[in-house]
Parts: sequence; C-alpha cells; structure tokens
Amino acid sequence: MINKDKATILLVDDRPDNLFVLQSLLDNLDCRIVKATSGNEALSIMLDQEIALVLLDVQMPEMDGFEVAELMRGSEKTRYIPIIFVTAISKEQKCIFKGYEVGAVDYLFKPIEPVILQSKVRVFLELYNQKLLIQGQAELLEIKIKELMEMQEDNRRLESLSICDGLTGISNRRCFDDYMERSWKNSIRTGKPISLIMADIDCFKAYNDNYGHLQGDDCLVKVARAISSSIKRPIDFAARYGGEEFAIILPDTEIEGGLVVAENIRRCIDELSLAHEFSPVGDHITLSLGVATFRPKQSDQIGTFINKADIALYNSKQGGRNKITYFEEELNLAM
Repeated sequence: MINKDKATILLVDDRPDNLFVLQSLLDNLDCRIVKATSGNEALSIMLDQEIALVLLDVQMPEMDGFEVAELMRGSEKTRYIPIIFVTAISKEQKCIFKGYEVGAVDYLFKPIEPVILQSKVRVFLELYNQKLLIQGQAELLEIKIKELMEMQEDNRRLESLSICDGLTGISNRRCFDDYMERSWKNSIRTGKPISLIMADIDCFKAYNDNYGHLQGDDCLVKVARAISSSIKRPIDFAARYGGEEFAIILPDTEIEGGLVVAENIRRCIDELSLAHEFSPVGDHITLSLGVATFRPKQSDQIGTFINKADIALYNSKQGGRNKITYFEEELNLAM
C-alpha cells in the first residue's frame, strides 16, 4: 500500500556545521531529514531506511562521495536512490563527468544558493511521491487482480458443484438434463439418431445393507469412473442419474453403436471384480443396461425417449441382470 510517511532525505557530510546549514535550508520542505557524517554511516542508513534522495558531499575522509556512490550502485536496495553531489572542488568537466559516471543525477556547488537547492530537492521529492503513488496503484491493482482470480476460481468451483455429482465427480442429473436437451435439438436439426443407455448396479441395496454405506459410496465412485473411462468420443456423455443408476448419452449413434458402448461398459464393470457375496447374479458387482435409439422429430418428447431406455433397463433386470436390452416397439431383445 501507499506509504503515508514523509519522504526522507539523507544528508552526508563529514562536517556537522555543513549538515546544520543544509538542514536549515530544507526545513520549510515537507520531508524528513536524516544525517550521516561518513560514507559507512550513510550506507548503513540507506540499507535500513527508505531514502528518497541523498545530498552527498564529495570530499570526505576514509571514503569520498564518489566511492559511496559506486557502492550504492552495487546494491539492489540503494541502486536507484538519486544522488545530488554537494561539492566545493573544481568545476572542471572531468570532475563533473566522474560524478555522473558513478550515478549522480545533479551537482550543487558550494557556496549553496538556497533557492537552487530547494528547487532541485522539490523536483526529486515530487518524483519520489509519484513513484510511491504508482507503487500504491500497482499494489492495489495486484490485489484486485488476485481478488478477481479468486472470485473466478470460486465461480468455477460453484459451477462445478452445480453440474457435478458430489460423490462420484461425474456429471449430475441437472447436467444430464441440459446435455440431453441440447443433443435432442441437434438431432432434430441434423436428422441423425441419438442413443441413450440407462445402467443400474445390480442388487445394490443388498450391497449397502451388508457392506455399509461408506463402502457403498466407494463402490459408486469406482463404477462411475469405469463408466466414464468406457466412453471415448468427446461428444459422448455420462452422468449419475440418481442413486445407483447412471445414464450415457450417445449423440449421432445408431443402435449398433449404442450396444457396443453398453457392452464395453458392462464388461468394464465386470472386470472391476468388486466383491458382492450377497448378489444372486454372481460374486461381484454387475451392471444391467437398457439401450434406446431414436431419430427425433419436432413433435417428439425427450421424456418418451428416456422412458424407452428405462423400459429396456427394466427388461434387463427382469431377464436375469448383468445384461443389455435394447428397446424395440414390438419386441425387446436381450443380449
């Protein structure tokens, strides 16, 4: 966020009287003054505090202003702090050039003219405040972007919850209804057939009653995954229809294709070999399936189509389970 504190100016001079004079000239500016009497002290302050501008004396014992500037440019923390050299040495170009080479942005020559000093310092204070403002805006923008991304992620999760079955992770009944309506309308428009498979786990109540609901839930998850892995085309769609019943929509699919997919699903569940010693069908979980194929017209109803697949499923159950039946108007044939 934006720093509410005043900008800090560092005055560096080995003579305390010079520091006093500089500070007195800057008293009327809206800034905070920090003083150092050596290069080492100045570098320590800069590493510890946020500095907006350095007024740096060139001639100092042990470490002169040029050396301080070079060290500042070598540190990530101090590299971009603007430096105004304050000097009484020669105004020859070679001395001035040396200052600019080590990173100075300006020079002030002693004796210092107050108006010039204040004018130059105001410029850098304004630049510093603008930098803080931009940084603050960038931080706010980053926060807003993060909030937006979190909101989008929340929306995706909510959308996923609205279309996915909470237990198995595959599509839920609501999503089935939506996809069926779209596929139905497209089939009417193109004149191509649509197939529907209704599948039900055999004797699942007995499984739940004897193995417990936790293991029953685990069984539903495994069956759902197996069904999803059995459909290969991107346009094919599997959903948990309710309880232990699943539905598979196969757009642009004749009855022969529907029967092939149904058999792949039945065999895949059979190969899971989920133990079910309380089933009269076998010693493991099995699936009964009903298949219906329709080439709908504008006057036809989706409910009628789903009912045909349900009738075929019922006939599979009545015919001994663990089998596939497809719907025909006059005859229901079992595989």
